[in-house]
Amino acid sequence: MKINPKLIKEVFRKVESIKIGIDSGSQNTKGALIRGDKLIAKVKIGTKFDAYNAAEKVYNKLLKNAEIDTDEVDTIVATGTGRDIIKFANTAVNQVNSAAIGARFANPNTNLVIDMGAESTRVIRLKEDGKVKKYETNDKCASGSGTFIEAMARALQIKTEEIGEYSLRHKKEIVTNAQCVVFAESEVISLIHQQESREDIAHGILVGICNRVNSLIRRTGLTDNVTIIGGPGHNAGLVKCLENLISQDVFVSQDTDYISAIGAALYESKRKENK
Repeated sequence: MKINPKLIKEVFRKVESIKIGIDSGSQNTKGALIRGDKLIAKVKIGTKFDAYNAAEKVYNKLLKNAEIDTDEVDTIVATGTGRDIIKFANTAVNQVNSAAIGARFANPNTNLVIDMGAESTRVIRLKEDGKVKKYETNDKCASGSGTFIEAMARALQIKTEEIGEYSLRHKKEIVTNAQCVVFAESEVISLIHQQESREDIAHGILVGICNRVNSLIRRTGLTDNVTIIGGPGHNAGLVKCLENLISQDVFVSQDTDYISAIGAALYESKRKENK
């Protein structure tokens, strides 16, 4: 008896639906492919000046990496600042809901989500059932975002990924107050001229960022089980500063960059569950 491969694929498709989430950010576009309740593939590329093209590339790479055909995909959901541009998506979800859903997927016990993107930061407080209770966003200034960290790393003449390592080796406390990137760069240069160490300056920069994040946390209300998502979650110095400020551990997923894409992928199934 011959086994029909297409029939086998169809059986598995009915048992485990395949969902794709695409997070279109100002700096990077991330994608997540989920089969059933498991993350099968993830992809990240630079958005550059073409959000649609970046999303299309992410989608095709996800299919290739997961060895899945287009007709096997049940749903495509877009999120992020460029979500409305991704016309091939079946639907779209805002950044708050995708972050909340993705954070609960990564850490089922999380009650507070700190979402740090390239241009903005938001803090989201969740209800017991995982729905959004309240959130606050800092999008008027990039002072609490990944772009700000990159600019400060350039001023220190180190790589962006190194600023956290430098911070962890600090010997004394330095306070940095400037929130505007231009003024903050001038402040860093002034500290360098005062012969302050890169380690101490890096720590001061991250403490300043965390103070601004903490102001959002105070407005939403601090809870237990805090999760940070987004690229800055890789910054161990930043996470340590934040933990010191709120006096508790902060959970960071190994997939921190992709949490909102994961949340987007799961959006439709969560919406159906709520109905």
